[in-house]
Amino acid sequence: MSLNWISPAKRLSALPPYVFARLDELKARAREQGLDLIDLGMGNPDGAAPQPVIEAAISALANPRNHGYPPFEGTASFRQAITSWYHRCYGVNLNPDSEALPLIGSKEGLAHLALAYIDPGDLILVPSPSYPAHFRGPLIAGGIIHPLHLSAEQDWLIDLTAIPDAVAEKAKILYFNYPNNPTTATAPREFFEEIVAFARRHEIILVHDLCYAELAFDGYQPTSLLEIPGAKDIGVEFHTLSKTYNMAGWRVGFVVGNSNIIQGLRTLKTNLDYGIFAAIQTAAETALQLPDVYIKQVQDRYRQRRDFLIQGLGELGWKIPPSKATMYLWVKTPPGIGSTEFALNVLQKTGVVVTPGNAFGEAGEGYVRISLIENCDRLGEVLHRFKQAGICY
Repeated sequence: MSLNWISPAKRLSALPPYVFARLDELKARAREQGLDLIDLGMGNPDGAAPQPVIEAAISALANPRNHGYPPFEGTASFRQAITSWYHRCYGVNLNPDSEALPLIGSKEGLAHLALAYIDPGDLILVPSPSYPAHFRGPLIAGGIIHPLHLSAEQDWLIDLTAIPDAVAEKAKILYFNYPNNPTTATAPREFFEEIVAFARRHEIILVHDLCYAELAFDGYQPTSLLEIPGAKDIGVEFHTLSKTYNMAGWRVGFVVGNSNIIQGLRTLKTNLDYGIFAAIQTAAETALQLPDVYIKQVQDRYRQRRDFLIQGLGELGWKIPPSKATMYLWVKTPPGIGSTEFALNVLQKTGVVVTPGNAFGEAGEGYVRISLIENCDRLGEVLHRFKQAGICY
């Protein structure tokens, strides 16, 4: 019996292939061939969550009250921990009852925000390159993406002056992310002031992704959108515990900011999920309350890996300026080689997985993203394999 009549919704056909799923296929094939893979593709931190977080989760698991449905809006104590963290880090005052919402990871929240606020045909401003959830969520919702092309010449900052007034007047949402994934770019406070003024002038919702807030080096302190006067009137900010606290598999994050925007997302989520397991919320509270010495240890770990790999790649011909934040390097492909071709070549010749830059949008062509998720011994093996295989700039 033919089942040709069974077809997915048209919205799925609008989605480009998800590069990480494709990389998983290639990685599986490479493992079948006996290759010892070193996977620097995804931003998947190595190691376990901090011990106090694990202990808090174990203790919470033993409490029978945590095994029922959690509140849709998250537990009051987790929301309080979120807003206290924001006040401690950025001096931002937030109402835990209306201006903070726990999420099943920030990716879930970013995608569902699109469903809550984008109607088919709405114009959405999204940088290129950018984290895939920033454009995939709007595409699923039926939005029309207007890409904002970033470039090295502009330090990978959005050039607001290049957005035509006719586009800005039609735009409903602008997604952005600094410190930036994948480019590692950082934005000065003046940029945040400019983007808030731009969005208020054109009545655009701002969605800022701050998931690399704590992964900053050499004295750099990232800016929260919500530090900027007037930002809370038009914007929200997403954060995750995946990176800093090695909790990627725990699936816990949050969004803060404008209470009306958050209420729309909460309304959608009440129809789609029951929130985060309460024991995980307890563990997340513990993470946000860890002393600053833990954050410094995490920063030192990634800074050492950054410096080690930049030096080693420099000996192979790459000139990579030190990134001020994130857990990545944004690396130019050798002349005449595209992002996908280079990533496949590296995988086949060395067993090292890197992410082609065009996976993050067409303006990412000519680059690859390398995640600093292995220790220096393992990164040394990466450099050794590159030298042996003649992978150089």
